[in-house]
Amino acid sequence: MGYYDTQQVCLNGHQITANYHRSPEFRNDFCNICGEKTIFTCPKCNSEIRGDHHEDGVCIIGFRTMVPDYCHKCGTPYPWTEKRKIKGLGRLPESDSRNPLNSIIQICMRFHLVAKQLRSRHDGRTTLDIVDEYDVQDLLHSLLKLFFDDIRPEEWTPSYAGSSSRMDFLLKKESIVIEVKKTRVKLGNKEIGDQLIVDIERYRTSCKTLFCFVYDPDGRISNPQGLERDLCRNENHFAVKVFIIPKGY
Repeated sequence: MGYYDTQQVCLNGHQITANYHRSPEFRNDFCNICGEKTIFTCPKCNSEIRGDHHEDGVCIIGFRTMVPDYCHKCGTPYPWTEKRKIKGLGRLPESDSRNPLNSIIQICMRFHLVAKQLRSRHDGRTTLDIVDEYDVQDLLHSLLKLFFDDIRPEEWTPSYAGSSSRMDFLLKKESIVIEVKKTRVKLGNKEIGDQLIVDIERYRTSCKTLFCFVYDPDGRISNPQGLERDLCRNENHFAVKVFIIPKGY
């Protein structure tokens, strides 16, 4: 028979997680795409929104479960469905999957699950264990290939404050720079924040969007949502997105 986990979805219809109970580290009170509040139950009957389906601990739905339009228990349209009706829109494209930023966010949201799954190989075969920032870059590079053809690692940036550096990834066609961080001893909340502030100024003239992915498997960042909100911005044709995964335990 198996069981359904629960989805957490923002009021605009962006999926936060389809495994609300199985992977609580992916929960978020507010949407990283639009900033709206999130829910995991039907506002009318309080039934949990169906997420991924599992059999014997294995998800059998696939890479992504669709966000439903109506509650499976009472048939009431969810808030995002009502919003689209008011605007005269039909169903949105699957999680806005053609939007490159949403594809990157989708990868990052699943990154920790992928990293954990890689540790469980048949007969204990060797695998990629995420130890440092270079391991994060290697795995992220592989996952980006699911959505992007032209991924340029270690492109040089224009000179800033008398020196230049290499960006982790440049998506040339999309004009997106991806900067990768991994927390460790002596690289926690304050240090990550300070580094990202410098990165934001450095990349301001190099791209339209700077996407900062911070992998925090040990929970060294005490207030990830607060750090994301402090650093995210959209000004003068330059957007900054900060995404910290996972967000505690």
